Amino acid sequence: QTTRIVRIAVTPGPATVVESVAVSFDGAIADDPSAAVQRLSIRDGWTLPAGKPFTQQAWDDAKTQSLRLLAARRYPLGRIAASRAEIDPERHAARLSVTLASGPAFRLGTMRVEGLQRYEPELVERIARLKPGAVYDQSALIEAQQRLQDSGHFNSVVLEIDPQGDPQAVPIIATVSEARRNSIELGVGVSTDSGARLSAEHTNHQMPVLGWRAVSKLLLDNDTQSVQSEWTAPRDASLWQWQLFGQLKNEDAASVRVRSQQLRAGRLQRGEAIDRNYYVQYDRATTNGTGYQETAQTISANYAWTRRAFNRLPYPSSGYGLGVELGGGYTLGSQREPFTRARMNWLGIWSLASDTERQARASRIAVRAQAGAVLAKDGVSLPSTLLFLTGGDASVRGYSYHSIGASEANGITTPGRYLAGASVEWQRPILIDGQPSEWESTVFIDAGAVADKASALKAKVGIGAGVRYRSPVGPLQLDLAYGLDTRNLRLHLSVGFTF
Repeated sequence: QTTRIVRIAVTPGPATVVESVAVSFDGAIADDPSAAVQRLSIRDGWTLPAGKPFTQQAWDDAKTQSLRLLAARRYPLGRIAASRAEIDPERHAARLSVTLASGPAFRLGTMRVEGLQRYEPELVERIARLKPGAVYDQSALIEAQQRLQDSGHFNSVVLEIDPQGDPQAVPIIATVSEARRNSIELGVGVSTDSGARLSAEHTNHQMPVLGWRAVSKLLLDNDTQSVQSEWTAPRDASLWQWQLFGQLKNEDAASVRVRSQQLRAGRLQRGEAIDRNYYVQYDRATTNGTGYQETAQTISANYAWTRRAFNRLPYPSSGYGLGVELGGGYTLGSQREPFTRARMNWLGIWSLASDTERQARASRIAVRAQAGAVLAKDGVSLPSTLLFLTGGDASVRGYSYHSIGASEANGITTPGRYLAGASVEWQRPILIDGQPSEWESTVFIDAGAVADKASALKAKVGIGAGVRYRSPVGPLQLDLAYGLDTRNLRLHLSVGFTF
């Protein structure tokens, strides 16, 4: 038997290149003035623009992405009404056209909750914060679902709309599975601030008689050993809730060892953009160091206010956050002296996108500032836990955690009465095949100072570079920083975006 070999030679020739793209709209979105930004976003977000090589996979991906952007807001029933790719084999050119049919615009209606056993439906509605009449927004539903999941009351939560309902008041269906009344979580972790970490947390979601939620936690790491318990009442119609908190802590802070106790009682309100908290607090701390020992206790009344105005979380590309704490009280013991305390944290993010550049592809500038002051007579002893330290992953990179403080006459570093800090960071998305990836690069400079007198503040500076990764659990940040004062390199690793 003769073996025959067939050889085929293929000359592919020049690649076909996209010559033009036409994205058109049909349905309610076509002439709705309020959807102008969405139409522009869909066109700008087209992933197979003119000049790119044409492939079937890229063509399919571009259509899928456009449909996703259409259905994400106002038009959940959006579909591709028509699509056409005209290939000119002689000119090796492709002319693309897509027509997106939006269907009707949807607004949210009332919520129907399924799966409840112990809780009332009003609890789900208050945590979800989805207002009837609001424009349908898929990201808003996802955020509400995450809030419900994070509340601890439920093992699983699914929020969806009934597409067969009235578009002007589409029903929201919340399917939940309640968490067990009691749960225990054990955790193992590591951070560049405090090293290895062990934790144990017990949660009682509905305490006997009170009906409050109690979360008790034990934490052990290289620098800190603490036990704490927080009790919170159910939210009322205005989202306010009572809170009781207690903590015992041993902590290595700068050059000293601090043993502290804290009790707090007050009210708090967590909103979508603004948090408020007012409370009465008792603090006691014993601070020990080389040639240094001090015990102090205080009672104070406090108010905290936080505003978040970022365009999207947990990956903002623009916006700002502002947090302010104000308090005042008296020292306890043989001498009763008044004091006041204030602290401010601010973060601003600006996109450097040009008029024609998509924000996802643009660089950003992030600026952070913090300041704090405790005002009291010279010589008045105050708990170290009310004073300030800085340095570490979230403040001045290039320095170890809480290593920047006030300098004492014997050379040790202690918490101080005044704090000042600032940071500037340039964040740039890393493009792969011309498209934004899950990675971005950063270059930064941090500075911070702590002292017992404002005139003695002297900044310690850190400079460095790093990368960010959009992980499923939030931003993963890896930075390498150089402390100009210590002349050492330090690696900093952190996860999540919080403000």
